[in-house]
Order: sequence, then C-alpha cells, then structure tokens
Amino acid sequence: MPNPDRNLHPVNLPTGWDTRSWRARTAMQLPRYSDPNELEGVLAELRGLPPLVTSWEILALKQQIADAQEGKRFLLQGGDCAETFDACSSDVISNRLKVLLQMSLVLVHGLRKPVIRVGRFAGQYAKPRSADTETVDGVTLPTYRGDMVNAPGFSAEARRADPRRMVKAHARSAMTMNFVRALIDGGFADLHHPEYWNLSWVGHSPLADEYRRMVTAIGDAVRFMETLSGQEVHNLNRVDFYTSHEALLLPYEESLTREVPRHWGWFNLSTHYPWIGMRTAAADGAHVEYFRGIRNPIAIKVGPTVTPDQLLRLTDILNPDDEPGRLTFIHRMGAGHIADKLPPLLEATRGDGRKVLWVCDPMHGNTEATANGYKTRRFANIGSELEQAFDLHAAAGTRLGGVHLELTGEDVTECLGGARKLTETDLERAYHSTVDPRLNYEQALEVAMLIVRKQSNIGGPAGTD
Repeated sequence: MPNPDRNLHPVNLPTGWDTRSWRARTAMQLPRYSDPNELEGVLAELRGLPPLVTSWEILALKQQIADAQEGKRFLLQGGDCAETFDACSSDVISNRLKVLLQMSLVLVHGLRKPVIRVGRFAGQYAKPRSADTETVDGVTLPTYRGDMVNAPGFSAEARRADPRRMVKAHARSAMTMNFVRALIDGGFADLHHPEYWNLSWVGHSPLADEYRRMVTAIGDAVRFMETLSGQEVHNLNRVDFYTSHEALLLPYEESLTREVPRHWGWFNLSTHYPWIGMRTAAADGAHVEYFRGIRNPIAIKVGPTVTPDQLLRLTDILNPDDEPGRLTFIHRMGAGHIADKLPPLLEATRGDGRKVLWVCDPMHGNTEATANGYKTRRFANIGSELEQAFDLHAAAGTRLGGVHLELTGEDVTECLGGARKLTETDLERAYHSTVDPRLNYEQALEVAMLIVRKQSNIGGPAGTD
C-alpha cells in the first residue's frame, strides 16, 4: 500500500496538548449530564470499543484535500443536517449514497477532474442550538440537541441528556459505515453501470433527461477506453468515500481519539473529517483546543461575523506549520451578505500565503421561516450564494474547491423552489427533518449541474490558474 504521508509536509506535535486538555477551556454547546459517574462509565466503555475509521484512510483523505487545494480535485460534502437513530436503515443509507454518487458523476463529467466524496453521516448525531431551553404552553425543557444527546419528544424524560446515547450513536455509526463499505466494495459505485444509481421516484424529474445524457456519454467513454486497451478498466468499479461530522460532543470525540501503530500523533477515529461549527469556533475555546492536536484533516465553518484577524489567528492555532491538506474553511454567509463579507477573508489568507481549501456552504446562511411555521431555504438563494462564491473567488485570485450541502435521497419537500418549483404549500406534504431543511434528490442534482455550468461560464475546469 502506498504511503499516504509521501507528499505531506512533516509537522510538529502540538505543545501542551493532550486528549483532555480541552477540559480546561470554555466548552460551548455541551449538554449537562445529571450523573457524572454515569457519564464517566459510558466514556470508559467507548474507549474500549473499536474505532470507526482508520488512520490510513484519514491520511489518504488529507492527501486528496491537499490536491484539492492545488485545484486538482473538487470536494463534494453532503448529507443529513442531523442523523436520527430511526433513519439508520438500508433504504435511507443507500438512497443518500446514490444521490452523492450521482452528483459526483455530474461533477466529474463537467469539471473534468476527480471528486472527493465525503458524507455528512456515520456520526452526525449531535447539533448545536441557539438556546439551551425551549418553552411550549408554559412548560420549559432542555432543547433537543440530536439523538446522541436526547430525544425530540417534548417531555422531561425525552429531553434528559442521556450519556448511553453516545454508545448507541457509535453503534449506529458503525452500522452505517459497514453498509456503505459493503455497497462500495460490492460494486455499487461501478461506473460501468451508473444507471443503477437511479432513484425510482425521480423518473418524472425535469432534470432526468439531462442526467441520462451524461450517463450515456460516460458509459460510451468507458467502453471506448476499454476497446482501445483491450481490457476492462477495473478501477472504475469502486470509489473512495469518506465520512464527516461536526465534532460537537467533545467527551465522545475524546473517547475515540487514539494513537495507532506505525504513525505518530493522535487521530480522531470517529470520523475521517471532523469540523468545528460557527458557534464553537472561539480561538480560546474547548473545541479549537481539541482540534489543534489531532492529525485528521479538519474544517471550520466561517460565518459573516468572522474578521480577517480572527481567521488568521485560527489558522495559526490549527495549522501552525502550514501543512497541506490540513485545513478547510467552509464559508456560509448567506446570499445577501457574501459579496461584502467574503472578499476581506479571501484577501487576508491569500496575502498571507496560507494553504487552505475554500468550500461554500450555501445552505446555512439562507434559512428562513414561512408564515405557516416551517423552517425552510429557497433554492434561488442557495444557487445565488454558490454562484457569487465562484465569482468572488475568481476575482480574488483564490479557488473555490468544494461545496458543503444538507441533502437527502428521500422525496422530501423542505426547501422551496428548484426544478419542480416547490411552494410553501408543498412543505406540508413531506417535511421530515427534525432540525434543518434539506435539499431533495432533484434539488441536489440541480446544484451539481449549476456548479458545472457556472465553472464553464467563468472559464475552464474548476481550480485552473
């Protein structure tokens, strides 16, 4: 097996860091557990359980992200806003995988470069919230913080922070990863047969014909290569696929942070690619302290309130040796703010010569509430932010190297607009998210096509200089 460290610069072990050093810092967005002894017992159990990913997978992803920083790859990161234990089923997992594979097929075909496929799953069971409590009919209870912490039902028992849920989350994550690996190793992602990735409910989609033309073109190209070579192109029958989640619940992350044979340092083996959310990205906070010591590639969500000085300070803390593939900034500004807020950040990092991967999250800055009480996002705003991001990076001399989306393979109606022009009335038909609205299959595929068209309009494959 080739050494994935081969092109990564050597870096230094962080000074004054260990897996528990975050405990001396202010930790935001953590639940309050009523029984410390029960919590410590659960964490001891987790420390004895097998990891969910491997160090060589993590280092291989870091090398691919380093390639994306140079414009040689494009990152596609997507999945549920918050996984639920009940949705750990073969249909939900395979449909989600189909969507990401189809999107990546569109991107590979249009951008003419490899795509890094990263799922927001197998660990996305905890969510930050804007308030610690919520009140309904005069009753105040703790906020639902994801299935890893508590349950969505509005009762004292459901909303109790239960540490045993971390063990259940580990088990569900392992089941998800095992099924994804089995599907991929079994040829589910075989480029010889991309038609197998279709979802039955989308035959009527306005995008179906365009997608089928791409599938036909790719199939013809594969057969042409194999005719010339006289043999089957075997490396087209599987793909690399990685997991990511917001590493919010630090006790859980700490318990799965391990040393491994033949590699120096510490790895978070709960996921390949953890990120820090906007609410927990304080430079002197617990989450940044934890992240600075792990060898995984890491990402930070960057909102409209972040200043250039704050961004550069985070860069100094989290990637002091400027290691390629180490650091990703996921900007989430909102369609109405990105033109003003993003350019100063791009200028600061470009002027400082930092190695970062810039990714656009066009979802979180465009959330709104409808008159009938639904939390939603307008596809027009999502598309606008993404298109503006490409233009702003081109103008700044930087590179937009990826996209980060909340999506599902289910036939949901949670985001307005898109190919079928969903309206507020449509939201009532199939709104299933427990936290944030997600793109359905058609809308997700439309985003992939938008990326390709936009890159073609600004000239050349994404990331070329």
